[in-house]
Amino acid sequence: MTTPHRFARIGALAALSSVLLLGTPAVAAPHTVAVAAVASVQSADVQSVGDVCYSQLPSQAHDTLNLIDQGGPFPYPRDGIVFSNREGALPQQASGYYHEYTVITPGAPTRGTKRIITGQGDHEDYYTADHYASFAQVDWTC
Repeated sequence: MTTPHRFARIGALAALSSVLLLGTPAVAAPHTVAVAAVASVQSADVQSVGDVCYSQLPSQAHDTLNLIDQGGPFPYPRDGIVFSNREGALPQQASGYYHEYTVITPGAPTRGTKRIITGQGDHEDYYTADHYASFAQVDWTC
């Protein structure tokens, strides 16, 4: 298990928030422009993936997302490993950008086929119910 990227991003998000809310950069501001640029590029790329409302996800996916936000503990040892995006279905990023987590499938004798893939963007989460054949970005606003 690794530390979810949500916690590693806190410093960058604080700096970006300072610029957006106060109009002045925080102490570590040089990277905030890059963070904003990456976010705008990602949102353009992600549209080709599709999206799903948070409220439409199965309850087990909600449980997994809550565990990610809390930093675990996770039910499987492979939760949190790097997702390499070999399928190329998600926007291309550097190695280590994406991580995967199991969404428990009731009654399945194994981990099943459902996963949450997280990116390094703020709440950049993708859901797959078919073991990476298709992805939908989680829309947290609905």
